[in-house]
Amino acid sequence: MKITSKQRAYLKGLAMTMDPIFQIGKSAVTPEIVSAIGEALEARELIKINVLQNCPDNPKEMAQTLAERTHSLVVQVIGKKIVLYKEGKDEKKKIVLP
Repeated sequence: MKITSKQRAYLKGLAMTMDPIFQIGKSAVTPEIVSAIGEALEARELIKINVLQNCPDNPKEMAQTLAERTHSLVVQVIGKKIVLYKEGKDEKKKIVLP
């Protein structure tokens, strides 16, 4: 699945007002965090993740790994914040992309 730059800009705008719902610390990307993020993406489509200072991994690399493992898209990585998007199955809750 690909999104256009216009759609990416729209998702970035939505993410601006969101609070991170996950924090990734020194244990980095574990199977537990991957499954929790996968479930959150199913429920919300768009999530923000905060990478803590004590995490040794590069946030950009972590974003790619998380996106691959949860079958989602990296919307953006700014500093220690990661925004992921996965198109939902529930038509009622779907984010309508431009």
